Amino acid sequence: MATNTYRLSDQKKSGSFFKVMEKFLRIDATISEVIHVRFLPQIVFIALLCIFYIGNRHHAEKKIRNITFLERQVEDLRADYTTLKAEYMFATKQSEVAKRASEIGLTLSTTPPKKLAKPIE
Repeated sequence: MATNTYRLSDQKKSGSFFKVMEKFLRIDATISEVIHVRFLPQIVFIALLCIFYIGNRHHAEKKIRNITFLERQVEDLRADYTTLKAEYMFATKQSEVAKRASEIGLTLSTTPPKKLAKPIE
């Protein structure tokens, strides 16, 4: 009668990613009782969702900080614009133009302008 022996196959059996991970992680009995290996895909999926959520939140907060900074800059530029516009309006008044013209030797005319009439034919 023949004895029973194990046959070793030369072919490597390709396992799933989680079987390979289980082999390398060597989960001991206490952890495997708490977290069963069959739940590992769900746990990895939830972990990836958490990482995505954290990254998305960080990106959103960065955008909000950037928007706030740009809004402050727009306010400063708007204040500068109104100040410069007011200074320009003041500088273009007739009295101010006359003061500046007197510095280079020009004076205001004392005679009123004459209206030129078109000759009647």
